[in-house]
Amino acid sequence: MKHVHVCFLWHMHQPYYTDPVAGSASMPWVRLHATKAYYDMASLLEQFPAIHATFNFTPSLLLQLQEIGAGTIRDLFLERAQRAAADLNQEEQAFLIRHFFSANWATMVRPYPRYHELLVKRGLEIQGQDLAKITKQFSTQDFLDLQVWHNLAWFGYGAVHRYPRLAALRSKNRGFTEEEKQEVLALQRVVVQEIVPLYRRLAERGQIELTTTPFFHPILPLVIDTDFTRRARPDLPLPSRFRAPDDADAQLQRAVEFHTATFGQPPAGLWPSEGSVCPELLPLVGHVGLQWLATDEGVLARSLEMSGQPWDRPRSLYQPYRAGEAGHEVTMVFRDRDLSDAFGFVYHKTDPDSAADDVLRRLRTIVHEAPQAHLLIPIILDGENPWEHYHDGGEHFLSRLYRALTTHALDEEHAVQLTASTMSEGLAAVPPTQQLSHLHSGSWINQDYKIWIGHAEDNRGWDLLGHTRARLVEVAPTLPTEQARAAWNELYAAEGSDWFWWYGDDFETDFKPEFDRLFRTHLRNVWTHMGLTPPDSLNQPICAITTPPDTDRVRQPVARLLPIIDGVVTNFFEWRGAGTINTQPPLGAMWKAEGLFTAIQFGWSAEQLFLRLDPDEASQSRQQDLAMQIVLHGPHHNFRLEFSLASPGPDSFQLFQHREDETWDDRGSYRSICAGAIVELAIPMKDLLLEPGDIVHMSLIVLEHGLEVARYPHQAPATLLVPDDDFDAAMWRV
Repeated sequence: MKHVHVCFLWHMHQPYYTDPVAGSASMPWVRLHATKAYYDMASLLEQFPAIHATFNFTPSLLLQLQEIGAGTIRDLFLERAQRAAADLNQEEQAFLIRHFFSANWATMVRPYPRYHELLVKRGLEIQGQDLAKITKQFSTQDFLDLQVWHNLAWFGYGAVHRYPRLAALRSKNRGFTEEEKQEVLALQRVVVQEIVPLYRRLAERGQIELTTTPFFHPILPLVIDTDFTRRARPDLPLPSRFRAPDDADAQLQRAVEFHTATFGQPPAGLWPSEGSVCPELLPLVGHVGLQWLATDEGVLARSLEMSGQPWDRPRSLYQPYRAGEAGHEVTMVFRDRDLSDAFGFVYHKTDPDSAADDVLRRLRTIVHEAPQAHLLIPIILDGENPWEHYHDGGEHFLSRLYRALTTHALDEEHAVQLTASTMSEGLAAVPPTQQLSHLHSGSWINQDYKIWIGHAEDNRGWDLLGHTRARLVEVAPTLPTEQARAAWNELYAAEGSDWFWWYGDDFETDFKPEFDRLFRTHLRNVWTHMGLTPPDSLNQPICAITTPPDTDRVRQPVARLLPIIDGVVTNFFEWRGAGTINTQPPLGAMWKAEGLFTAIQFGWSAEQLFLRLDPDEASQSRQQDLAMQIVLHGPHHNFRLEFSLASPGPDSFQLFQHREDETWDDRGSYRSICAGAIVELAIPMKDLLLEPGDIVHMSLIVLEHGLEVARYPHQAPATLLVPDDDFDAAMWRV
């Protein structure tokens, strides 16, 4: 019999938005996530006492929950919500118009008729200059309803079940009173105050394990020494060397102390920020009493490679390891990347029952392929952000999954004993038997630190941090104890990874300038606590103010095509003038490299539509499980093309036509497709019932085991124009 421990580790984190000097927080995400993910995840687990799990809280998040619950910090968004709608000035009205729709529109705005109505009234895309005009179109009642819905929509299923008044207010939908708004905000604070006691109660009864992260979520290897970057990325330009191993030790020590004071017992384990590790981190982890830490399977693969050992994923991954020098050894576990990422990036795109079934399918495959009799399967991911993308906050999906694990759905023929365990329970049952002689230096993202260093903006931030720290080292011995401690706290806050996450061109957000301002504010506060005037360089924005890149950019063809459908680039000219669809993943707070296609091109001849896909070599190992759907919405008829991407590649595709009864008619198989270095296909326009001048909307959907894992373009279908007789003349004139 195989004994299997599935170990969920849900990582809860928000950057430190608080400016302690000003006594304010400029962004509301701790408060809003508190009423959704933080409360939901614990309240759901209460319903499944046989399911054990690990929750990792960053101390900077716990500190902010305390501040919000106690009401000791001013919250700009909350103040705008509390203000009577009739008393809002134009600037405050514009603030609501711009920011009070900050939620996932598909899952948290459109399901509520009044909230969606207000979004439509505002418009889906607005510019700063439009705000004054739009505010005049909103009545006092509109603003009041918006204040309510911005907060009401962020309550998750846990709070709504616990407080039926929230469901009643949602049913009311519109015409809220000021008193009802205050009810919503009061319940919000109550929920925030209940979170830590709820998790502490679950921990005390042994159902969950609570673990920690370095206090302000820094990339500890970079705090120890930014030159460690070169181990994985020797090509990156680096800032002036930043070396502060004492800060790394302090971030860990303070994390353990704060966690112990908050939950009544010390943490046993650590999720290092962004799974970032290096050999020099291990003795620091042991020094503060932590027994294990976790990171990504990519780090394990690179570490085994450094040791001259083979990377056999089923055999290598599902077990813990000992790492570090004798006397400083620490137990390490490594997350199953594919399964963990599926929770965050795949399952919200399908129905919850299919998603839960897919988890069980993946677990069966692991159990079947791994040769060991005792397995540890770490599923480690963000515990808050994914649920905004699920239409019910993930309640159905997680309930179905937890129920299946509770009823031992995988214990087929009594050959498998599977338990959902805390990480420490799993490690007690499956202790490490192997030693890692080398540990790779990297994070869970591409096994390097590039996200946080190497871009000019990142490096500018590190230089400002280093300059401020050097001055603090000089001045701190002369300061009163509390003043010095406050200065060091602000420096540690500036070491947090989140500011550097948004620097550079890796990710984009409307709040990027605010993250930049907060980083420089923490550094300015260090100088203020030192009794010195902050340098003017801290008043200058680091991030360039640019228009966010259009990740869904579609470039139309500029010439007719006549490629040979042979799966290779026959010559440079056969696809010259083709249209293109951007394949880069959308920018945002959650990172996911799809790595499926490096390019997508399309075009027309007088009679056919052509499509070309350039697979990413890095995705070849996934091709066997991938399939493609191409959906075409014409002016009168809708069609779908389907084919497998499994090796050696498709030699035909199937065409389906949509019927009025919502079914699809099979229109036959086509051989006009070929896969080699690239995938090329052609389909007659007459079979798509298209005429010159027609507008067609096209989406390309990649499925893995029947579940959507990627879509191109990412947000909305590409708009294609079927060339007419004037096309060649128009292109000639251009």
